[in-house]
Amino acid sequence: MPIAAVSSRMLAVTEEMRAVMDFAQRVLEGDGLGPDACDFMFGNPQEPPLRGLVDALVRHAEPQDVHWFGYQKYDAVARETVARKLSETRGRSYEPADIAITAGGFGAIAAALLAVLEVGDEVIYPRPGWFAYGAQIRGAAGTPVAVDLSPVNFDLDIEKIAASITPRTRVVVVNTPHNPTGRIFPRAQLDALADMLAAASERHGKVIYLLADEPYARLVFGANAHISPAESYPHTLIAYSYGKTLLAPGERLGWLALGADMPEADRMRLREAVDIAQVSHGWAFAGRTLQRALPDLEKLCIDVAALERRRDGMVEGLRAAGYDLPVPEGTFYLIPRSPIPDDIAFAARLAADGVWVLPGSVAQLPGRLRISLTANDVMVERSLPVFAQAIREVAA
Repeated sequence: MPIAAVSSRMLAVTEEMRAVMDFAQRVLEGDGLGPDACDFMFGNPQEPPLRGLVDALVRHAEPQDVHWFGYQKYDAVARETVARKLSETRGRSYEPADIAITAGGFGAIAAALLAVLEVGDEVIYPRPGWFAYGAQIRGAAGTPVAVDLSPVNFDLDIEKIAASITPRTRVVVVNTPHNPTGRIFPRAQLDALADMLAAASERHGKVIYLLADEPYARLVFGANAHISPAESYPHTLIAYSYGKTLLAPGERLGWLALGADMPEADRMRLREAVDIAQVSHGWAFAGRTLQRALPDLEKLCIDVAALERRRDGMVEGLRAAGYDLPVPEGTFYLIPRSPIPDDIAFAARLAADGVWVLPGSVAQLPGRLRISLTANDVMVERSLPVFAQAIREVAA
């Protein structure tokens, strides 16, 4: 009897996700988080959803005609809403036709990669970074190329990126504000990256696209401001997810926008390619109810001021206990250094007392921990003594 075959590409995707899948499986196979657990792992909400989110979904789910749940790629009002918001906030004129409404940030990134990659094309992405970049690149038949951020302050290392570009390079991914470091890359770095990519595109005789992954664009703290790579480099595609802004990652709603400064002829080609990418990827458009609700959801956001207070309180508490960690400029993560080299073992020590964090090794941050501030204030208060006790034990 022949052995059933599976796609070698999906096997490669599985290996890209192996670390995070194995960690999640260990958590699920254990005793469970329990009612008193402090969950800082994956950014799942630990408080009731925004009332406006619930009201919008209920309101727009009520059928108005027999076609209410029929096939539709894009809701015209949703596209117009995103284009208008981008035009208002970014000082450039975005066209509704250049907006694809997607099934979350995953869908936006997948549509971008599928639209531009040939089999084997290389995609440069930041390390540390979101743990699904490699998987998504391989899923689109590309070759992932990780390039380390600067170890000092997690800035872009333009020289390393330039050295990694080959004739097969097709896309460079920039995630800002950056998961998991919270770094917002400054304009000078983005301009330098743009100049380098323009020169490399000219040298290799083809456009190298920049994929700006921006799901945390509205989650910035203090006097910091989000700066989009699209303002520096014309051939930019922007991926966005409402899952972070609304803290509702299970509701798959996002968008992909073609850069407003991209030449019209290039945008015309990409519009159709992105559309067909979503069709071929399993009709990966956002559901009709979510698309109709988008104009209402665009007005909503979690309380960033409260999130900043939570960041400040936890940074203060962890530093007082002896942890070394930077202060993030955006996103909702903290990345303290593990007090022992084995971050997985230290995360297990915390979990023994009901505090669950993501070991840095799972998020390409060996020797650190990733803490998601989507945990509620009660969890933060309950966890700080556990963090303090754990570091005292390893120091003894």
